[in-house]
Amino acid sequence: MIVLAIDPGSVTAGYALLQKEGRKINYIASGILKFAKGDEFLHRVKDIYDQTMGLMEKYEPDEIALESLIFVKSPTALIKLAQSRGTMLAALSQTHHQKIYEYSPNLVKSTVAGHGHADKEGIQKVLAQILGITNFKTHDESDAVAIALCHLLNRGTTMVIAPEKSKKTKKMGNGLANALSHKIKEPAV
Repeated sequence: MIVLAIDPGSVTAGYALLQKEGRKINYIASGILKFAKGDEFLHRVKDIYDQTMGLMEKYEPDEIALESLIFVKSPTALIKLAQSRGTMLAALSQTHHQKIYEYSPNLVKSTVAGHGHADKEGIQKVLAQILGITNFKTHDESDAVAIALCHLLNRGTTMVIAPEKSKKTKKMGNGLANALSHKIKEPAV
């Protein structure tokens, strides 16, 4: 299974492709997409769409992973990032509807480096240890590799919100479940 991960941006975006075969994860490619910075943002939309489609045609991934939107201080920057990400999603959904996944920056950092507030250099050191990649062009590229790795490591995990109740046996060790049952309006199993 090949995953394409994208770290969205309105001027540059990082991308990475990793392949999982059994329990082994292999690096395929990574890089950055550069969009016409001098143009008015609305004139970049077609370039963002076309370059995203170009990635899809070149690598033909099985699944897509993106970083979710993050808080930025500038509302204008957030709007441009959201529009760029939306343009990418429009391109990606042409061929991968319901095969697109998103991960928060903290989950990516936590999965890759062990804590959700790891810095960029810490993430790059872990990626070098795990995948052997050492020379990233930009942080956007290393972020995309981290997103791809996060997806492959979290893929297939499911979170059960309200497990089915078993009436035949009583499970022991439900202290926390009992203590929180009033919060979730469900009795402990």
